[in-house]
Parts: sequence; structure tokens; C-alpha cells
Amino acid sequence: MTVSIVIPNFNGAKLLEKNLPKILDVGANEVIVVDDASSDDSAQVIKSFKQITLIENQKNLGFVNSVNLGVSAAIGEIIVLLNNDVEPSKNFLKPVLPHFKNQKVFAVNFSEPQFSWAKAEFSDGFIVHSSGKRSKSPHISFWASGGSAAYSAAKWQLLGGMDTIYHPFYWEDIDLSYRAAKRDWEIWWEPKATVFHKHGETIEKYFSKSFRDYISARNQLFFIWKNITSEKLISEHKKYLLKKLVTGQLIRPFLAAMFRLPEILAKRKKQKAETELSDEEIFKKFA
Repeated sequence: MTVSIVIPNFNGAKLLEKNLPKILDVGANEVIVVDDASSDDSAQVIKSFKQITLIENQKNLGFVNSVNLGVSAAIGEIIVLLNNDVEPSKNFLKPVLPHFKNQKVFAVNFSEPQFSWAKAEFSDGFIVHSSGKRSKSPHISFWASGGSAAYSAAKWQLLGGMDTIYHPFYWEDIDLSYRAAKRDWEIWWEPKATVFHKHGETIEKYFSKSFRDYISARNQLFFIWKNITSEKLISEHKKYLLKKLVTGQLIRPFLAAMFRLPEILAKRKKQKAETELSDEEIFKKFA
């Protein structure tokens, strides 16, 4: 299997200097870095590695657009997404690639020491996700990380990549994974594929906590309204959403989501037509 590594980057020159030599050492067929109009020395650092393909955005397009650009340029059968703050172990791909011999596999999560496979439940009208108990064996996962996972390029293309409605960040990888799950494709966590990931190195540096919380809340509403098609779960969501609004919670995220409602409903219709598994069947796997 051919492997392309895609790395979105914004002002991560120091991280790239540290991590690119190790990334080049893992044996991928190509490495692509999408620089999102950085104002630091990122482009110069990337150009110093002759084996790397550099895509330079002329203006800042955000995480989702940068990832989609990188993947669209990749030639590999397997796409590895790595954030610029991810340091891979040398042989991390070895236990990952055999998973893709199973035609149902969409993605494989790498093993970060502080996390494991992702579990989720639909509780009080919203999705609550967390890290499952670590094990020595691969485990099915609710979602694949947009900064630390491998994906089937063919299935990525069928899904149309990450949805830009989630710009600038958050929930785009959960949405992509859920759309795959609705098609009855599988996502796994591989404990032997070790990487070290310093989460939030870029986002926390450039965006305030209040803005990050707002985007996360807005994007969860996008996700639920777009992807959850169960009448029972939507009814539960409406009840608890109303309670939050009455108590003054989620007002700004709700208004922002309502502004995009026609677009969301169009996407929802398309998603529903492509569904093979129900919402209940998906969440039951993690009960």
C-alpha cells in the first residue's frame, strides 16, 4: 500500500524543525505540508527538506480547508493525517497498514499515551465523547482523529472529505467518522501505533478559550442537526436544547447554527440517503 502523510501547518516552524526529520524517517511514499499563510519561518523550514511537497495557501483558510487541499494532492492509497505537533515513533505505520486489508475499514487511530479508543453516548440530548479504557489489542473507535490517524483515500473521496461547515476547527473529524459509520465502515484504534501528540499547541496559542468553547458548542449543533436522523434522539435533543436556551446557555452558538440551517438541512437530506446503519445501532456499539 502506498502512503501519503499530510500535515496542515500554521506558524509551526519550531514544531516542524523538530518533527519533520522523524516523519521523513517512517518510510511513507510522500510527505505533504500545507502551510496556511504562516507569518513565521514555516515555509523556509519546509523548503529545507527537499523530499517534502509544500502547498502554500495565499491566505489563511483554516484547518479543514488545508487538510482537504493536502489530501486532494496526495497520491497514496492510505492518507496519514498528522498535526504539526505530532511526533511519530519510527515504526508506527507497521501495525496500521494491515487493518486496511479489511475492505470495511475507513480509518485507524494512532496510540497517544494519554488517550485510547474513542467512545461516545447520546446523553441528555447531546453527544458526550471520551477516551475508552486502554488495552493491548486493537479496539473499535467512535471517531478517528483529524491530526493523528490513517484513512482510506478511496473512502475519503467517496465521503467528499471534511465538511467545511465546521471551519475553522472542531468536530470536523467526528463528522467525517460518523458519516463513515453510517455507511457501516469501521474505525479502529491501534495500540502499537505509537505517536506523541502535544494537543492544542497552535489553537490555544491563537484563539481564546471563550472562542474555542463557542466554536465547539456551535459545531456540535451543526453535527447533531446534520447527522442525527433518529426521531427519538432528535426529540430528546430538542427537549434538552430548549432547557439550555431557557437558562441562558448556548444562545450565541444556537443563533449561529440557525443562520446556517438551510445549508445544514440540505446536507442532512444527503446524509440520510446514504445511511446504512441507524444512530441507535452506532451508539449501541459503545454502550
